[in-house]
Amino acid sequence: MNESGRPPASPGEVSKSSWARILKRTVKEFKRDELADRAAGLTYYAILALFPALLVLVALLGLAGHSATQTVLNNIQKLAPGSSRDVITHAVTQLQSTGGTSSVLAVVGLLGALWSASGYIAAFIRTSNAVYDVPEGRPAWKVLPLRVGMTLLLMILACVSALIVVLTGGLARQAGTMLGVGDTALTVWSIAKWPVLVVLVGLMLAILYWAAPNAKDRGFKFVSLGSLLALLIWLVASAGFAFYVANFGSYNKTYGALAGIIIFLVWLWITNLALLLGLEFDAEIARERAVVAGRPADQEPYVEPRDTRKWTDEDRDSAGRTGRTDRPDDERRE
Repeated sequence: MNESGRPPASPGEVSKSSWARILKRTVKEFKRDELADRAAGLTYYAILALFPALLVLVALLGLAGHSATQTVLNNIQKLAPGSSRDVITHAVTQLQSTGGTSSVLAVVGLLGALWSASGYIAAFIRTSNAVYDVPEGRPAWKVLPLRVGMTLLLMILACVSALIVVLTGGLARQAGTMLGVGDTALTVWSIAKWPVLVVLVGLMLAILYWAAPNAKDRGFKFVSLGSLLALLIWLVASAGFAFYVANFGSYNKTYGALAGIIIFLVWLWITNLALLLGLEFDAEIARERAVVAGRPADQEPYVEPRDTRKWTDEDRDSAGRTGRTDRPDDERRE
């Protein structure tokens, strides 16, 4: 504990023995919270959200022309594991070919797609509360705008990421000519765009980890140890899964024409496993800070909730909170 009686200000203040406990509890809580099953549930919501999200992505990429969308598809062919790339490519191609509707219908369709895609965020919010062992206390008028806003923001970042991937080859040269940038700058960009892409993905993870749970923790952090762990595990697991599918997998023999879909589903499940493992790691770091500050290790929730207005009496009793935190700040002022 610090002299002020508060949790350590940074992960560097946590002792080596504490890190061992954090890792041990991360594995234990991952099993206890049944995150493998929750990752499967998130995969289901991801499938429901994927094609509406692709619709929005295709609509926005359409502003950059057909070549931009084709460049994205070419990169999907390089990056996605196995025949799952065909599933995404086919979906994007079909969505692209259904253009020509009226502008009003297009706007309505995009709004509907945005709402459908937000179903994944809603599921992630519920899961993140389970990971932090804190009941949802935010009222619907807070959660719904948060859900849609997070979806829109993450879609925008996904579109920016897609445009970064698009800016290569001839398209990059055209952009360079318009901006008056020489070949040297384009060469540097062809290398630097991948670290920029990693930064954007990290930002998307940071937004998810910070905004989803009903937990204050330590505020927004552009990079957390959990997000770094999630990104590293996802990269390694995706590469390993792609290698397995290419060299040892028998999905085509077992599932036939459905092989691409099955591979894509497994890959999405692995992605969600990595996301939840990183989230659990951040949650256990928060628990360790609370323990170092003097809170019992088994007391839950171990972080301050953002809002408790929707808490039931049972939630308040199980949390063991005093009148100081039984109500949100604005209710206490009243």
